[in-house]
Amino acid sequence: MRVKRTDEFDAWFDDQNVKDQAQVDARIQRIEDHDHFGDAKDLGEGLAELRWANGRRVYFTRVYDTDGSLVLLILGGMKNGQKKDIKKARLLVRKYAHA
Repeated sequence: MRVKRTDEFDAWFDDQNVKDQAQVDARIQRIEDHDHFGDAKDLGEGLAELRWANGRRVYFTRVYDTDGSLVLLILGGMKNGQKKDIKKARLLVRKYAHA
């Protein structure tokens, strides 16, 4: 499975500490290597989230292009900011879907 990151995701990721970055990278690696998403939830309208027990969320969408299936990492956040993050992620899905 191919995984691509948006600029918005990269900005969030860069603000995380090294331990958190390693946990997110490990999860992304499992998606790339084994198509294994772990604890994930479909949020509708093409948006889904990867979930961690500590409240971390990574929002993503699946895109099908000429090379097949692609996971596009949209944005990250925490459970306590979930409503705002989902709203922003939905806008970004629309932006990247038309790019």
